[in-house]
Amino acid sequence: MSGAKLIFKNPAALPLDQVPLLSPDSFGQELYLSLAEGWRLCSYFGHRQQDGALRRYAVLAQDSSQQLAACCCAVEEDSFTSLAALCPQVSLFEREIYEQYGVAPEGHPWLKPVRFPLGGVGLMDFYQVTGEQVHEVAVGPVHAGIIEPGHFRFQCHGEEVFHLEISLGYQHRGVEQALPAAAAGRVIAMLEAVAGDSTIGHLWAYCLLREALCGTVVSPRASALRGIGLELERLANHAGDLGALAGDVGYLPTASFCGRIRGDFLNLSAELCGSRFGRGLLLPGGVRFDLDHAQAAGIQKRLSEAYRDLKGATDLLWQSASVMNRFEGCGQLSTETALSLGLVGPAARACGVVLDARSCHPFGCYGAHPLQASTGKRGDVSARARQRSQECEQSAAWLAAMLEQLPSGALREPDELPPQSERLAVALVEGWRGEICHVAISDRQGGISRYKITDPSFHNWQGLAVALRGEQISDFPLCNKSFNLSYCGFDL
Repeated sequence: MSGAKLIFKNPAALPLDQVPLLSPDSFGQELYLSLAEGWRLCSYFGHRQQDGALRRYAVLAQDSSQQLAACCCAVEEDSFTSLAALCPQVSLFEREIYEQYGVAPEGHPWLKPVRFPLGGVGLMDFYQVTGEQVHEVAVGPVHAGIIEPGHFRFQCHGEEVFHLEISLGYQHRGVEQALPAAAAGRVIAMLEAVAGDSTIGHLWAYCLLREALCGTVVSPRASALRGIGLELERLANHAGDLGALAGDVGYLPTASFCGRIRGDFLNLSAELCGSRFGRGLLLPGGVRFDLDHAQAAGIQKRLSEAYRDLKGATDLLWQSASVMNRFEGCGQLSTETALSLGLVGPAARACGVVLDARSCHPFGCYGAHPLQASTGKRGDVSARARQRSQECEQSAAWLAAMLEQLPSGALREPDELPPQSERLAVALVEGWRGEICHVAISDRQGGISRYKITDPSFHNWQGLAVALRGEQISDFPLCNKSFNLSYCGFDL
């Protein structure tokens, strides 16, 4: 115990009665002081207990010490004091608690919907900038391409963006509400589809929770195979994003090459488990598929060839003056802004924030085989593109070493023990977009009474909105692609 927070490491299943229960005022003060001291908010949610009482739970992280912390408070009234004006990273979480439980964050600067209810889709007030020659540009929620719904409303003076308001939640899927009552096989299918391009990341977080609750220890080999799946997922998506960034500025050589190379990485995932998107690879206690020596050598050879091609394609970007003219200085965020908003993943690291759950909060095979992504400085489109390129290099090197010497062990440990009752389980996984946080609360019978998912996009959409301030509206597609955030990962 440290102060008013329970300190632990990732992943963990903690007895609920050990999580400090604070008064609402003390809880708000603890949250504010922790964030001011350099902790950051991983998850913040409400939970209705079996006796009908409502509590608010917060999970925080201190990356420099590899520590996580948790605390909670009872909800005694129909409102609580908002911290959003002082700590922007709590804003979305407070709005979500209000939306789900009707407990209002008093003093919240903009209490608009996080996700629209049935029958009320799109009904909300939008922020407006008034003044001579100020105009508004509304985009979406229905878009021209095959893309999920999201609404972007720009307040502009000429071409300059004064303010961008992003409104999501048009496809509220009810995933979190459905998970506690879902059958085991259905749970895995649902979690693999939380964000379809982050199959391994989200399912690994669930497996870590389940294993912590059951006391299951995964073998080094199974953990290594999970890591191989996760890094292939990272390579495929980063390669796709680099190609899409090139396409947004009309640079077709890199765009064309990366489109094909992304497919090469996806095909390696299919070689591993039969699915290009990693579906079916993970399950609680281990993995379903193994690699023999010949398969590992074959994947290693094709991986080397695919990464060689990716490096050649991206080198063309950095050597093109016209591309760099568009990338550099566009959509810039400072380190201070990134920290204030609670950004995660490549978007945060491109701003100089040292944050990577594989090293800051190691899980699975990353404890024995650490991988620390590098960081950038400028925080612009160029930095976010280079960040992806550097992470591809690091992931390819890590994969080559792992495939060279796969550890021994069983593919799956028996999952016979029932989940422990009345526990708070927390797991962090570094997905390709950034930190994925899953939290579960088990009831007296050992069943899951609350499941909370925080996709990295939940943290980072605010970063995109702030990055557009003062930019040309014509630069929005490029800046948007440099973040490449998930609609479905947000619209749970």
